[in-house]
Amino acid sequence: MSDLADMTATQMAAAVRARKVSPVELTEAVLKRMDERKDLNAFITVTGEAALAEARAAEDRMMKGSELPPLHGVPYSAKDLLNTAGVRTTMGSRLLETNVPATDAVSVSRAKAAGAILVGKTTTPEFGHLQAATSPLFGRTLNPIDAKVTPGASSSGSAVAVATGMGPISLGTDGGGSSRIPAACCGVVGFKPSLGTIPHLQLPDLFGANSYVGPMARTVSDVALVFDAINGPDFHDTYGQAARLLHEGGASLRGLRVGFIAEGGARVERETAAITAAAVKKMEDAGALVEEAFIDFKSYEAVFLTILRVGLAARTGPLLKGHENLAGQTLIDTIALGHGYSAVDLSNAISERTRLFREFQALFERFDILVSPTLTAPPLPIDVDPTGDIEIDGVNCGTVRGAWYPFTFPHNLSGHPAITIPCGNTKAGLPLGLHLCAPWYRDLDLLRVAAEAESLLT
Repeated sequence: MSDLADMTATQMAAAVRARKVSPVELTEAVLKRMDERKDLNAFITVTGEAALAEARAAEDRMMKGSELPPLHGVPYSAKDLLNTAGVRTTMGSRLLETNVPATDAVSVSRAKAAGAILVGKTTTPEFGHLQAATSPLFGRTLNPIDAKVTPGASSSGSAVAVATGMGPISLGTDGGGSSRIPAACCGVVGFKPSLGTIPHLQLPDLFGANSYVGPMARTVSDVALVFDAINGPDFHDTYGQAARLLHEGGASLRGLRVGFIAEGGARVERETAAITAAAVKKMEDAGALVEEAFIDFKSYEAVFLTILRVGLAARTGPLLKGHENLAGQTLIDTIALGHGYSAVDLSNAISERTRLFREFQALFERFDILVSPTLTAPPLPIDVDPTGDIEIDGVNCGTVRGAWYPFTFPHNLSGHPAITIPCGNTKAGLPLGLHLCAPWYRDLDLLRVAAEAESLLT
């Protein structure tokens, strides 16, 4: 039974289609694994009974020989920032501890239509506001590779779940690297698609969106399988109205123009830099045309913080008022900071977002793909202060956001698709990620390149 939980989503879907395994067996195996790994604290809510009921219905359909959707019988989880009809959705906060939405998020609805079976809602810091896998509601989520280091955030539970076979796929959200950071910390794949390709209608501002829904899994092929099932335009989405995936066909690295952003304005830890460079060299040896490229990503930290803090203050501030005792201090402080910005500050930040987009586009006139480290250093200690400074190679490099993940949050501002894949481990056994980015709506090309790079690096 435990072996079934270790199957990929692609393997599970094929086995169900061939009637080699039933959705009930798969669901039971995943629920058993979830029970065995309670110590990791990856789930806020487990939907065991409902999942088994869905699995039995899926088994009946399978046995009748009905046409099966692409994810039929495959168990999955969803980050607890995504609405799930009839299933508690807390946003990782005691402020919404008993909240039960009436409708599904678009991504959840599409996963359900594709035949996937929801087994639970995964952990996230309150409203995804913090780079720490902890919340007053659920406590701390642990990294399955090394409990002394962070599993990353804010899609913490999703990364831990897929890394340990608690479902082969999970729907995460990414507001500044929130899927890609924990994926890199846990040795799995995290994907942030182009703005508009997967509708995220829960956002109050669809025109200025910087949070994205994306699949997380152990392999690029699983991410691509889920992406194929849940992407597409939606009448109620602004950018999604015109979102059209583009591709030129072929996945070969040979002749691919790759821009390697080795630093991005930040200090990269020596071992991380060496392992990343070795991964890029393997791409070059496979025929990619690699040249150095540069954007000062770290300099956009203030822009990102302005938009993040103002958004939290506007969206979450009213919920917090009068209930401060239910929230963590960092959320309270972040909302207070958000109230301190002026309308001019926000307008200037939006203008800087446009400038960053133009910097990306200038590089994409020369390159097909941009690659970099996902993080500047291996997973940080579990008890690091997420609002404080960090040291890299003995040097104080500033805040966690600007110093540790300057390669991820700029893509949330610019809208470009980005993915992290495992690219090696440190001498201490900690995983590192390689970050790849493509032009808008070249998501399919990006996934193909990532799959080929994955085959070179694993």
